[in-house]
Amino acid sequence: MKPIKPKPGQESVWDYPRPPAIESVSKHIRITLEGQIILDTNQSYRILETSHPPTYYLPFHDFKEGVLVRNTHRSFCEFKGEAHYYDAVLGDRVIQNAGWGYDTPHPTYQSLKGHVCIYAQKMDDCRVGDKKVKPQPGGFYGGWITSEIVGPFKGGAGTFGW
Repeated sequence: MKPIKPKPGQESVWDYPRPPAIESVSKHIRITLEGQIILDTNQSYRILETSHPPTYYLPFHDFKEGVLVRNTHRSFCEFKGEAHYYDAVLGDRVIQNAGWGYDTPHPTYQSLKGHVCIYAQKMDDCRVGDKKVKPQPGGFYGGWITSEIVGPFKGGAGTFGW
């Protein structure tokens, strides 16, 4: 694995810290599902962790009402704590475990309370500003890749030991 050298205006995920940093974001973020905009916001946080594209935590109250339905799935992050999951429901379509959030995040990440991170690969379209998001490889991590972010990225086949 050799990090890609960022060009001007780009960030390398290999320059992100561990434990992860949290950063407030005011860029316009929009998510579309089934041809409907289910999120449109200019308030979010992003988590920056070594070898991972940023994960965007979006205000729950900015999602279209009724789209996110909490389910019983749980996971644990060594930094942020216990995560709970949401299904995305729109009409007859149900997307299981479309995103996750934290009821009681670790104090360092307290700002994430009331926010949800969405798996881009489970949506029709996710955008940061005018940039279309490409999902992080693999099915576990939920990073959002735009043209400003360079890797290589953890998550795909053969990257477990990074």
